[in-house]
Amino acid sequence: MRQIHLRRIEPDDRSEVAELICVSMNYGFLSRGLPPRFSGGPAASDIFFEVYEKLDPGCGVVAVGPQNGRLMGSCFFHPRPTHVSVGIMNVHPNYLGKGVARAMLQAIIDDAQRSGKPLRLVSSAMNLDSFSLYTRAGFVPCRAYQDMCVEVPDAGIDDRETDDDAVREATADDVPAMVAVERELVGIERGQDFRYCLADAEGSWHASVCEDGRGGLNGFMISSAHPGCNMIGPGLARTQRQAAALIRAELNRHRGRRPIVLVPVECGRLVRQMYRWGARNCEMHFYQIRGDCAAPRGVHFPAFLPETG
Repeated sequence: MRQIHLRRIEPDDRSEVAELICVSMNYGFLSRGLPPRFSGGPAASDIFFEVYEKLDPGCGVVAVGPQNGRLMGSCFFHPRPTHVSVGIMNVHPNYLGKGVARAMLQAIIDDAQRSGKPLRLVSSAMNLDSFSLYTRAGFVPCRAYQDMCVEVPDAGIDDRETDDDAVREATADDVPAMVAVERELVGIERGQDFRYCLADAEGSWHASVCEDGRGGLNGFMISSAHPGCNMIGPGLARTQRQAAALIRAELNRHRGRRPIVLVPVECGRLVRQMYRWGARNCEMHFYQIRGDCAAPRGVHFPAFLPETG
């Protein structure tokens, strides 16, 4: 397109952004022969604007049509002390292939470079257009994940092989230790995300932690029960056994639902454990980094909300 007008996202964009996310995501899923991502319409996809605007007011870019003023695309971003994360990006199907996504991404890259921070994101491994967009812009995949959907029985998941003794419900007092273990294993800091989830303003968040016996943590796991993003994650653990215990604790908060977990493909023991719990693969994602920062250590679980790590 000759002219792509970009501006910062505004509160009045909320309903149009929710509709844009819904239409864009549903189009992408249907074009791959999958059921629509948001069968409930924009009411479900509105959760992204709600959470992102509360966490990072105004931290989003929209592309505006030069003739009708309608939104052609939107992308959120999340500045943190250690990095900038690129959040959910969507382009209306009418404007695919017109350079809209590239323009929005470049604006975010330019902003991050001015602040001297690296960028991180999670992108679909099954959408080659998206993959090419990010790798052409200098992002490097450093870990692959298989998205595993688990239909949690009403009675929950009972498994004595997981190391549950050190797992308990998280509280706001755990935030410093959560920040410390993530800084150690992943090299990022996002305490405001953890405080937001533990405050549970939407009534859909929960978190568990795995204690290390010395006053610190071996890991944590957050989950969301919102219809627009029913996920286990974000989270991390030092070992696959600890990760399994944390996942099981959060899965049992979702009895009768079908949450998704992004499991690192190299964690064979954990993947087999997920299969034993009835998990099915539904997609794959890459964790990508642009700039000078290390790949995550331990067992790391990204998520789509809050998408800042």
